This record gives sequence, C-alpha cells and structure tokens, in this order.
Amino acid sequence: MAEKKVKAVKDKAVKDKEKKAVKAPKAAKETKEIKTPKKDKAEEAVKEEIKNQIEEEVNVPSNGEITEFSGKYIKAIGRRKRAIAKVRLYEDGKGIVMINGLRASQYFPGEGANIITQPLKVTGHNRDFNFSVLTNGGGKIGQIDAVRLGISRAILAFDPATKEALKVNGFLARDERKVERKKPGLRKARKAPQWSKR
Repeated sequence: MAEKKVKAVKDKAVKDKEKKAVKAPKAAKETKEIKTPKKDKAEEAVKEEIKNQIEEEVNVPSNGEITEFSGKYIKAIGRRKRAIAKVRLYEDGKGIVMINGLRASQYFPGEGANIITQPLKVTGHNRDFNFSVLTNGGGKIGQIDAVRLGISRAILAFDPATKEALKVNGFLARDERKVERKKPGLRKARKAPQWSKR
C-alpha cells in the first residue's frame, strides 16, 4: 500500500509539472502578443518624427533667406593643412556667407564664423558681397583657415587697393605647416623609443 501511495504522489507531481510546462508557454505567448502592438506603435511614431524632421531640414531654407546666388562671380582658392576651400565672390550682396549649403554660423559654430569674416571687416566690405564656398578635406580648424584665405584672395582680386590691409594682418599668407610624416624606427616624426643602456 505504501508503494501505491508513493507512485500516486509521483504521478501527481509529474502531471502537475507537465501542466505547468504546458501553461507557461501560453502565458509567455500572451505577454508577447500584448507587447508587440505597443512596440510597433512606438516605432512607427518615432519613424514619423524622424521623417518630419528630415523633411523640415531639407525643404525649409534657414530663416527663409537666399541659399543660392546667381550672376557674375570671382573665384579664389584657399588651402590649409589638408583642407581646400573654393570661394566664389558675388558683387552687390548682403554679406551672406554660405558654406557647403549652410550659413557660416551653422557650419562653423562658435568663433569660426567670426574668423572667416575678418578680411571683410578689415577691408570695410562687411555688407558688400555674398560668398558661396565649397570646402572639403581636413578638419574644422583647417577649413576655417582655408575659407579665410580664399575670401581674402577673392577680395584682393576684386579690389587690389585692399592688398596692404590684408597683408598687414596676415590674411594673404598661406600657412604651409603640415603634420610631419612618421619615420621608420621612430614612434612619431621625431620621437624615438626610450633608449636603454643595456
């Protein structure tokens, strides 16, 4: 009798485990079904927001101002380190500087916009020209100096009388400093590995 009771208890335990094992996946499936619609709605909402932001950035020009210039222009090129800036100077402008399709203050946040307009301030042509600039290569600092040199050269080509003011401030000098190449056997261009006597 004792053996029968033990078998009956074991059978009940096995049946209970099987029932729990069968019930557990159903509960998991139900929870998954509940979670997925919420995730889908959230993902769709995020995708719509991103699309709206991209459309606003692409379609709406900054503050509704002119982003492309037309007419005659004077070309100039400025370089610094690995950066190259192709500058076009348009006469009868409002002092707008567009760099790679963006305003100068957007492309070079902070002091960068002030640095590239220094030649205009020195020569007194703050609001006389519009500039369209295409720049690539290098980093932001190199691009800032390349754009400033290009603007200086364009102003000089338009008005040779400004040469003295630009030259005194160093805006016509091409900064030739570049990173020196690494040498074989050295850590960097000149830094050598630590010397040990033995």
